[in-house]
Amino acid sequence: MYFPTAGIEVSFWVPPLVAFAISFFTSMGGVSGAFLLLPFQMSFLGYTDPSVSATNQLYNIVAIPSGVYRYCREGRMVWPLTWVVVAGTLPGVFIGAFVRIAYLPDPKAFKLFAGGVLLWIGGKMVLELLKKKGKNEKVVSEKRFQELVRSHKKVEHQENRAAQAPIPSVKVIQFNLQRLKYTFYGEEFNVSFWGIFALSLVVGVVGGIYGIGGGAIIAPFFVAFFKLPVYTVAGAALMGTFVTSVAGVAFYQLMAPFYPNMSVAPDWLLGIMFGLGGMVGMYLGARCQKFVPAGAIKWMLAGIIMLTAGKYVLGFFL
Repeated sequence: MYFPTAGIEVSFWVPPLVAFAISFFTSMGGVSGAFLLLPFQMSFLGYTDPSVSATNQLYNIVAIPSGVYRYCREGRMVWPLTWVVVAGTLPGVFIGAFVRIAYLPDPKAFKLFAGGVLLWIGGKMVLELLKKKGKNEKVVSEKRFQELVRSHKKVEHQENRAAQAPIPSVKVIQFNLQRLKYTFYGEEFNVSFWGIFALSLVVGVVGGIYGIGGGAIIAPFFVAFFKLPVYTVAGAALMGTFVTSVAGVAFYQLMAPFYPNMSVAPDWLLGIMFGLGGMVGMYLGARCQKFVPAGAIKWMLAGIIMLTAGKYVLGFFL
């Protein structure tokens, strides 16, 4: 199957299958998988034009709603956190898209940038995980959540639905221009409004350049620096990525006429095919997340990020 905008030919089943496999695992950590889909397009499909970033964001638009729906249904969407993320990343994503088109059109330079971003993200996650392991990390909410899930499954098999233990949900107790506070299964989490906003702005710029919407960057930060449980940040990170991806695709499409000799607008057919596979993968990943230990999810994300980053950085110098 030929995709004219991307200038590549690939079997029709490859894009949705690859997107499904990636999104199933990454969506458990609040990441759409776009940060891994981009290397696949550039390294395996040979799609290196600036429009690959826009195509990647189009994938987010199609795929993410199914995962967000699942998190909403289970009461694990922290909506105030989501809106702060969106408010911060939206301005940044426009700046990032312009930088990508004007200053990083060369595939080799872009790969070095992408590798550096991923290496930094992955390094932060690994250091935090090793630090927590050395200090015998106390993860009360996550352990309680796993215990509740096991209890829920046991009741489900032994009693009727009316007797099932309820799945814990998020309850916001304060939200203003200073603080965001919410509880999750008996624990209170308190974060700075402006801290989240500033982080989101930086993430928006980087995400706009890379074409990932920022979820792959902001989700690890929420977990590592703001000490928020991965079970509650996943939905917010995905929703923020969705909104910023809509803005990113629109910006790339509007900028395309100003760069007639460069492929800038997204490959709509390829992006939609990736998105359809990602849609199924994200829904199933969001549904299965509560049955997977948080530590395993974090190590999985860190490992994938570090391997991809190493490949890009070494590829630039070799």
